[in-house]
Amino acid sequence: MNSNHVGSNWPDHFGRFRLAVVRGVSLANTGNTVANLTISQGTEYIVRQITVMNPSGSVASANVAVLSSSDGNTSNAISNNVVISSVSAAHTWQDLGLATAAATTSYTAGQLYLLVNTASGNSNTVDIAVYGDVVLR
Repeated sequence: MNSNHVGSNWPDHFGRFRLAVVRGVSLANTGNTVANLTISQGTEYIVRQITVMNPSGSVASANVAVLSSSDGNTSNAISNNVVISSVSAAHTWQDLGLATAAATTSYTAGQLYLLVNTASGNSNTVDIAVYGDVVLR
């Protein structure tokens, strides 16, 4: 391959690579394993951004967080608990604020987990994407 072509590069050559995406997540029920976000790139990564988008209707009352464990333990939070008030109609989105520990931590878990603290109260859905950097050691 020619090293001057984008296709020749691996994810470590780019910033903010999409690490995981899950589509059609219902926020109608509370719980700590509402959705599994399977990491599709690399075995060690740094989370830089988590975006909730593409609602099928308003989910603006839902309060969510992303964790590195499936037990609901918020000491494993990657994002803060966030009311996704901006995700209310088509073409709306909101980034979840990252937890303080996420700013200085790399992760190796093959899955991240969505925690729904407050349900949206309806059957509408969202898509969630996790972006970050792949760490090569």
